[in-house]
Amino acid sequence: MIVVKEAGLWTTVQDTGRSGGYHLGVPPSGAADQYSYYIGNLLVANPAHFAALEMTLMGGTFLFHKNTVIALTGAPMKAYLNHELVPFWEALEVKEGDVLTIKECRKGVKSYLCVSGGIQVEDVFGSKSTYEVSKIGGFKGRKLQSGDELSISEPLPGAFKQVGKSAPLEYTPTFNEFQELRVIMGLSSYLVSDEGLKNFLTTEWKVSYESNRVAYRYTGGNVSFTGQHPPFGAGESLSNVVDFAFPIGSIMFTNEKELIILHNDATTGGGYVTVGTVISQDLDLMAQLRPASTSRFITVTFEQAMEVRAERRKQLEIMEEMLLRS
Repeated sequence: MIVVKEAGLWTTVQDTGRSGGYHLGVPPSGAADQYSYYIGNLLVANPAHFAALEMTLMGGTFLFHKNTVIALTGAPMKAYLNHELVPFWEALEVKEGDVLTIKECRKGVKSYLCVSGGIQVEDVFGSKSTYEVSKIGGFKGRKLQSGDELSISEPLPGAFKQVGKSAPLEYTPTFNEFQELRVIMGLSSYLVSDEGLKNFLTTEWKVSYESNRVAYRYTGGNVSFTGQHPPFGAGESLSNVVDFAFPIGSIMFTNEKELIILHNDATTGGGYVTVGTVISQDLDLMAQLRPASTSRFITVTFEQAMEVRAERRKQLEIMEEMLLRS
């Protein structure tokens, strides 16, 4: 068991997310930075889908009532085990009675605490992930609070052999204040003028303080629409279209000076002009952008996006070989 002494700013249970319910209004949820989460599970010899804690901007204080192995990944936060500084991206042994204290991060947003055997909460629609908007999944459908007690499984066979293993520096992400995000254009981009699309792609957009797991909001640019009158039932604004299903990663313009990119807890549909979709690998990068950070959007083809996905899969296979079979 883990007792939450201090819960941090916004700490939730997350896994790889739930599938099959998006058409019913249930988003996937899951770890916002899937790569960091997955490497954390590799370090403690967990299967990829085992639940972990996702911390936002600030960690927490956790009392362990079981000998186990843990790993911290994602945005670098200062972390102390019984007041001794411990590293990120490394498998660490924790003993019964140990206290792990995780402070704030100065770069990035999301950090992960992975525990051998995983965090044990009830599955909801096939996932342990927290979807706080509808209060489902995770620990009682909400972010953690001081005093919460989390069940954890027994360490998996071979977990203690992982202690001291670390992710190579070249495989750990950097957390910058500027990030290029790759986009597959389409959907209703024809409703944005040529000049507007040019401005969209050449502008550095700034992350708003209102960004969260539902969507990232950007300002600082200016686009123009074609002027086509919205169809019947879509409303009067030139940014309106007839409602349709939104993919995760959709880039939509609610007006000419603001765009929204949907993330893991996103709404499933709506009626805004949508110019394209950020590729899934780059949603990990976007999730680590702090407010006032900037992004520029780069167009890629579907084939190029598939190549990026294959490269990520190969990279994870190499990491698995290094961390679990060496």
